[in-house]
Amino acid sequence: MNKNLENKKYWIYGKHAVKAALSNKNRACYRLFATSSSLKELDIVAKANHPDLVISVVENKEINKLVGTDALHQNLALEVEKLAEKTLDDFLNNNNQSSCIVALDQLTDPHNIGAILRSAAAFSADAVLITDYNSPKDSGTIAKISSGAMEIVPFIKITNLSQSLNRLKDAGYWIVGLEGTSPTQLDKVKLDGKIVLVMGSEGTGLRRLTKDTCDILAKLPINPAMESLNVSNAAAIALYECYKQNNN
Repeated sequence: MNKNLENKKYWIYGKHAVKAALSNKNRACYRLFATSSSLKELDIVAKANHPDLVISVVENKEINKLVGTDALHQNLALEVEKLAEKTLDDFLNNNNQSSCIVALDQLTDPHNIGAILRSAAAFSADAVLITDYNSPKDSGTIAKISSGAMEIVPFIKITNLSQSLNRLKDAGYWIVGLEGTSPTQLDKVKLDGKIVLVMGSEGTGLRRLTKDTCDILAKLPINPAMESLNVSNAAAIALYECYKQNNN
């Protein structure tokens, strides 16, 4: 058995995540476990894109054993290989137009990361950057919450966020950090062209060096009775603002 390959495999679950993975010809898919009722609409997609896929019709309890009883798997589980990782160099070499990137400063919650990926896909972001240190590995949870966005938006892991932001600056990007104490509201910031939206971690927000690297810090205008929004909600609003300014 190829141990390196086995280490790259994991289970994706849930209707949208599984269907998106099966629709992606660049995603290596190995085994699909499904109940008979759940398989009907996926069978054609699976056979068209992955003719060697092993399909097993099983009972719900068998899928529970694979992904856990707490997983909302919708009677579907797909064994996949991690997507080929893109580097920042790859991205910069192939992206010279106006674009929006989301950079995550040590986020650790896979639910938040999955939700941010989903918003990034919805509002046409070109990539999501995350620091490799302390970040969760690719997982079924991220795939499930992102509702297939992992197959659409490049998920780029970087070693040093501040160095990567400086490289993006050199490539013409304007770095906007979301910071609740900033006097500047995000809707007053010009977000057309090449933009990086930097989101802080769930507990501590942006680190000092990250703040210092940003070109500008901006906040979302929310009720002062509330201290902050969940980071995935804040990212969705920021992405919408960027999308709106670039599509008017």
